[in-house]
Amino acid sequence: MDDTRLLFQARYPATLARLARELTCAQAEIWSFDDAPTRRAAEAALALRGVRAHCRSAYKPLLHAFLEEIETAGLAEARILCPRHPEAAPGRFLLEAYPLPALFPLTEFDLQEGPDSTAMPAYRLSLGYVSGMRREMTVLAPNRLHRDHAMQPALSPCGWLIRDGQGEKLLTDYETLYRDAMRAVAAAPWQKAPFFQELEISATLPVRDRALGWGDEAVSLVEALHEDLYFSLIEHFRHRLGRPPGDRGLRPGQIVPRIRQGEGHSLRIETRPWGRSAEEGGCQPLDRAREALSPQQIAAELAHLPGRPFHARSVAGRVIEGRYLPGRDRAVMISAGQHANEVSGPVGALRAAQELAGREGAHFALCPLENPDGYALRQRLARDNPRHMLHAARYTALGDDLEYRQGPPDAERALRDQAYCLSAALLHVSLHGYPAHEWTRPLSGYVPRGFEGWTLPRGFFLILRHHPGWGAAAARLAEAVIARLRQVPGLAERNAAQLALARRHGVLPEAPQGFIRLLTEDRRAPVPLMLITECPDQSLLGDGFVAAHEAQRAAVIAAYEAFQQLDLGDRPLV
Repeated sequence: MDDTRLLFQARYPATLARLARELTCAQAEIWSFDDAPTRRAAEAALALRGVRAHCRSAYKPLLHAFLEEIETAGLAEARILCPRHPEAAPGRFLLEAYPLPALFPLTEFDLQEGPDSTAMPAYRLSLGYVSGMRREMTVLAPNRLHRDHAMQPALSPCGWLIRDGQGEKLLTDYETLYRDAMRAVAAAPWQKAPFFQELEISATLPVRDRALGWGDEAVSLVEALHEDLYFSLIEHFRHRLGRPPGDRGLRPGQIVPRIRQGEGHSLRIETRPWGRSAEEGGCQPLDRAREALSPQQIAAELAHLPGRPFHARSVAGRVIEGRYLPGRDRAVMISAGQHANEVSGPVGALRAAQELAGREGAHFALCPLENPDGYALRQRLARDNPRHMLHAARYTALGDDLEYRQGPPDAERALRDQAYCLSAALLHVSLHGYPAHEWTRPLSGYVPRGFEGWTLPRGFFLILRHHPGWGAAAARLAEAVIARLRQVPGLAERNAAQLALARRHGVLPEAPQGFIRLLTEDRRAPVPLMLITECPDQSLLGDGFVAAHEAQRAAVIAAYEAFQQLDLGDRPLV
């Protein structure tokens, strides 16, 4: 299981370059997964051969129509009827129009869904200009109906070619690379899970990311391929083993899509031992950290805290460390880094622990990095793509989610159990994050299956899980924390902007006072109260990252203080 084994490698000719050489017709419309400079170059090359061509993006075609073709100067209003298909996720094409209203703030957008139709999806536009001119137009959104790797029906963007009025499916380089990667992994003679230590799918694409100038939003075919490969492979192994959809206890091993911008389309797949690089990194001022901390700094900051150290070892052999500070207060457990691509949590946890440690009577257990194997992978992948979500680092080196690991405490789970035993805490504050920009899987139905509610940023919010009989206490805790979060400079305003835009695209969360809070009765946790923060942080750098870990710090302090005052009735405190 720990040997290096090559499974597949190939290079792929560029679809548009081939068409520029070979296509024979008078007029052509082409949809492919290429960036704008590549598509413009193909149009010029085809023009030299007498072919009048429009090369469009198969990914988010409506957005690209506004960015590249539609006259937006003086555009006063845009009424858009979005297609709806019975095999597409609810609101799929409303989501695909994201974040148009934010990019053109002087234009009044009216986004509506049309009736169900099995025809080729197309947006119907009615555009009104300040001059009084109106324009009606259609924006085609080529899609194919197929079964995804969970064997579920999916409607996915695809390459398309219309030559002299006749349309046909165009198998693009991007789609072919994805198809070959999935086929190669499916064909391998896997024996028993975990099937490998690390499965690296290394690919290059000659496409550059395009920042959109609003929040952290960007068009990134590189990131989209990472996400699609990672979750498609999880679905493949889950289906292969007969496990139910959404199961998070699957242990295939560590799946590593390493997708980079490069000179051409290439793919290499191999199994190898877990990466054990030196993982070096600099030291940042903790309260002003502008990117994810290095593992060394996390360890150093933890070592400076008072209290009793405790530790465990990860599956791949990395040390996982914690601190227990006994005191007179009601004990609180603080953790971060369970999902290791959610990188504001470790900073916020350490900052809050430093603040609490200076208070007389403070009583807490701290685990600032529960998943060091995932975190090491996140740091490795971020060298190529620091502004991507990097969900391959979400789970452990076994490929499972710590919270759903079954059986007796082992490896990473052992640290959390030690923290519970040492502190006898009744409240666990678990710091988490989610994508700071749109999350898509364009080759598998566009909307991430199983994570449909996480596709768009919708502000910093709270999840409260509680044991039976603890619902009222959980609700009071949530309100106390939100009251404090509203005082964090800029946080309520950022929440409002993200929530408003999400609602324009069909995401309609309830957010009293501008903060979502979700309360659920859940018996799984050993503690009766678990407060989970959700910060849109996964791809943030600079000032945005500072704001994210400040919100995390504030949430921990607010929860700790509110818990000290919480009326627990006759419930035991230890």
